[in-house]
Formats: sequence, structure tokens, C-alpha cells
Amino acid sequence: MSLRPFFSSSSKVWDSIEWVFGIEECGYAGWEISADGNYRLDVAENVVRIRDVLGSTTLGVSVHAPYSDLNLASLNYPIYRESIRQISRCVEVAAEFTDRVTIHPGYLSPAAKLVPEHVWDLHKSALAEIGATAQDSGVLVTLENMPDIPNFFCRLPDELFGMVDGIDSVGVTLDVGHAHTIDMVDAFLLRIGEVDHVHIHDNDGTSDAHLALGDGTIDWPRVGSRIKESYSGICVIEGRNLKEAEKSLEEFRKWFS
Repeated sequence: MSLRPFFSSSSKVWDSIEWVFGIEECGYAGWEISADGNYRLDVAENVVRIRDVLGSTTLGVSVHAPYSDLNLASLNYPIYRESIRQISRCVEVAAEFTDRVTIHPGYLSPAAKLVPEHVWDLHKSALAEIGATAQDSGVLVTLENMPDIPNFFCRLPDELFGMVDGIDSVGVTLDVGHAHTIDMVDAFLLRIGEVDHVHIHDNDGTSDAHLALGDGTIDWPRVGSRIKESYSGICVIEGRNLKEAEKSLEEFRKWFS
């Protein structure tokens, strides 16, 4: 099965876009746009810059929707609606560039913890609305598992797959680095055949450090073997800079090719 290495760096969202040319120079097949900062897709000038740069490369594209200060599980109705609006708008514009948009799940506020079943239903309703936009746009939205951050939905496999169950045009992003922070890599890999998009980066199991592959404690020979058995498509290496991107790509080619 064919795995396509893409690169993404959320630490670059305020940088000038010229750094993106380095992704192709490193040997990557594509760029996952972190749609925040200078790369928000609801800002026309940003879209023009992105379009111009991509026109000068052969890079494929996937998109990570904005997540800063958004919460699809908010009990504050205006925030809930704004979260849906921003993500849906990102999906609509992203359709020019890609058919994959990753989104983050919401989280439980202190008030939400008092009514968890209600908030679960709110979150499912938000995904259904976003999924309808995705279907109209010809895009698959993929919900990502979270690292060891208290109160977030979708840290565990059953919760992640249960959250998207029955919702059209909403699938799953497996983030291996996030899974490692809760010692759940193997549990997620058992369901790799149900995964639609993959993020990879390293850490020591205690924090979501986004290290280069091989600089943490993830067993990449095992992970690479399991992923390439049952998954084909984009593998996004989420890194901090282009120097580490080069190292990560070398490791990726060892274990995922």
C-alpha cells in the first residue's frame, strides 16, 4: 500500500509563507495547512498567497481546521455556534485544495461535566452539521484523537470511533504521537483499518512534544509495519521546523516504505 508523506508545522502559522517551498525541497509529497494565523482560509489574502505558492510547487494538500479557542462541546451557545461556523467555513474553502480536513474534538467545561450525556449529544450534532457541509463540498472531515489533556473528548479509541459513528462525511484521524501520551498506540492500531488520515510525530510518552521521528520513545518499526499493512494514503509528519522535517522523513522512509 502507498503512503504519502506530508509535512505540517503549527509553529509556522505566523511565519511568511516562503518556508513552504522547503517542504518540497526536503522531499515531501505534500503540505498539511494549519489553517490558523497567516493561513486561515476565511481570509481572502491568505487564500491568494496559498494558491500562488502551491502553483509554484507539486505539493499535494490536506488541511487542519482552526481550533484555538473553539469548542464543539460548549454549553455557551454563541461559542458553540461560532465553533461550528468557523470549522464549516474552513471546510468550504479547503475544498479548493483538498478532500481531507482534520478537526479537533471539543472539551468539557466544569458546567459540562454535570451533564456529560447532553454534551455528547451536542457534540454529535455539531459533527453532523459540519459533516453536511463537508458532503456538499466534496470533502471528508476527520476527527482527531487527543493527547493526555484532561477534559477533552476522544482521547480513547472507543470514544473517538463512537463520536463519528453514524455521521456522514466524518471519519477519523489517528494521531500516533497523541496516542503515545496515554499509552494507547497499540489500542488505536488495532483499528487502523477504520482510519482515514494519519498524523505522526514523536515524544517520550509524557507530553505532546512533536519531536522528530526517532527522538522520542515511539516504536516506529512496529508502528510503521502495522500502519502500512492496513492503511494507504496521507501520513502527515507534524514537526517544529524544516531541519527536523528532514530527519523525520529519513526515519519515515525506513519504516513506512
